[in-house]
Amino acid sequence: MRASFTREDADTRRQALIEATAESLAAAGVAGTSVRAICTRAGVSPGLLRHYFEGIDALIAETYRHVTAMVSQSLALAVDGAGRDPRARLIAHVTASFRPPVSDPALLSTWLAFWSLVKTDPAIAAIHADSYAASRRDLEALLAENGLSAARAIPAAIALTALVDGLWLELTLDATTFTPEEASAMAVRWLDTLLGDPKI
Repeated sequence: MRASFTREDADTRRQALIEATAESLAAAGVAGTSVRAICTRAGVSPGLLRHYFEGIDALIAETYRHVTAMVSQSLALAVDGAGRDPRARLIAHVTASFRPPVSDPALLSTWLAFWSLVKTDPAIAAIHADSYAASRRDLEALLAENGLSAARAIPAAIALTALVDGLWLELTLDATTFTPEEASAMAVRWLDTLLGDPKI
């Protein structure tokens, strides 16, 4: 007798499609990511994709949400693990980008695929805007914990995000340029300057 279909089965298959999409984007980019390529990686028939998503564009958008949530969770876990000291929490947030899973080179390939869609796909652009705004708000809160006023925390969060993104990008593009520890040290030196100079 055939077992009845369960919600767990649906969630597992849906997640498999999301993970297969991220893998396909990392390996082949947007141009090489098709319904067939995704379903082959996920081990399901091509017709099943439309059972869970409106189409490949919706699946790619959901994959972007999934990846951004993974990064956000990784940063939050790093902050939670740093204890209650405000400076330690801020440093943990900043330096978590230079450690797994955020520093995984495969993640860079996936991000590049998403970024290539930001200017052409409104759904991806909206997810990008929402995720970056949420990330900056988290950083602003940590900067406020360290004594920065809102007037200073907002531009500092923007600058710090740009610094971390730049270091992360260079580190994942070429790990021989500098080490994760050196990237962390550069970011921490910038933070120390920020927190010690009321004019910044």
